[in-house]
Amino acid sequence: PARARETRLFRGMASSILLQICEQRKADVVEAKAKVSLETLKGQIEAAKSEFPPIDFQARLRKDSAHGVSVVAEVKRASPSKGDIALGIVAGDQGLKYAQAGASAISVLTEPTWFKGTLADMKEVRQKVAAMADRPAVLRKDFLIDEYMVYEARVHGADTVLLIVAVLEEEVLKGLIACSRSLGMEPLVEVNNNEETQRALRCGAKIIGVNNRNLHDFTVDASTTETIMQSNAAELARLDCMLCALSGISCRSDVQRYTVMGVEMVLVGEALMRSSDPAALLREFRGLGDTVLVKTCGFKDPETAVHAAKAGADFIGFVFAEGSPRTVTVAEARAICDAIRTRKCVSGGG
Repeated sequence: PARARETRLFRGMASSILLQICEQRKADVVEAKAKVSLETLKGQIEAAKSEFPPIDFQARLRKDSAHGVSVVAEVKRASPSKGDIALGIVAGDQGLKYAQAGASAISVLTEPTWFKGTLADMKEVRQKVAAMADRPAVLRKDFLIDEYMVYEARVHGADTVLLIVAVLEEEVLKGLIACSRSLGMEPLVEVNNNEETQRALRCGAKIIGVNNRNLHDFTVDASTTETIMQSNAAELARLDCMLCALSGISCRSDVQRYTVMGVEMVLVGEALMRSSDPAALLREFRGLGDTVLVKTCGFKDPETAVHAAKAGADFIGFVFAEGSPRTVTVAEARAICDAIRTRKCVSGGG
């Protein structure tokens, strides 16, 4: 029965790189368990709590997204679609650059065969940011298919883990979410279409990341996040779920596009890894570079203000002076602010 379920899950993926990676990770887990048993790992959890106390991943993201958008910066040496990216990178040094530039979280690839990452990379990043007063969360980004990998992540300093809906049966996904939470980690649950999003929601996911890259053929469609947001907006709001964009981001305008949709977090990998100054680029993604900020003023209705936000306005202003044709009441201004805030923009008086 288990094999039949797996066959259904991977139907049509016979030549998929995703299937190859998952099969290799299964073999890797078997090998890892032969060296360090699951029970031994569980016995190391208390020590990990002391050495690497976890922080609340969702709260950390929300803290920064309240002022615009949270940026998760990724440490990635290579990928199946791009080949070698930055083989000589020192993971801890790269992670520290991200942290000092204001990353909300640092994603570390730990898959060794295609992405050329290790658990040691993640642990090194976690150690480098440990002394920071408001440190970023550390994410284990990998193809987790067994609870053993969740325990590995926590023992090596992770605050959260990535769970990919495309490679997990629904009951397995539920179990891994529960396992993560039992260790103090709210997982990031990755989806690529509406069906996967509905599965993630049924399993109780609170942070959903939309991968604009199809993991079966590695093509990128930047509209994937928008499609999923539009189709599931009401349910995401009702369940207070965060929606995040996970790929296809190379410049500030990409970030702005997602922010206007209501996305609270973006993950950036290749662009930062290839940059000669990743800290400066990360600050630019956050809107802290030399980007010109635009304020528009005189709004009298929510619809027009939202239209300005979609067009790229960074701030809006109101006129309260009596006698002006653009004067609004406090109630009218509040209604406009409420409309703008649903788009994750910042409202300013003027």
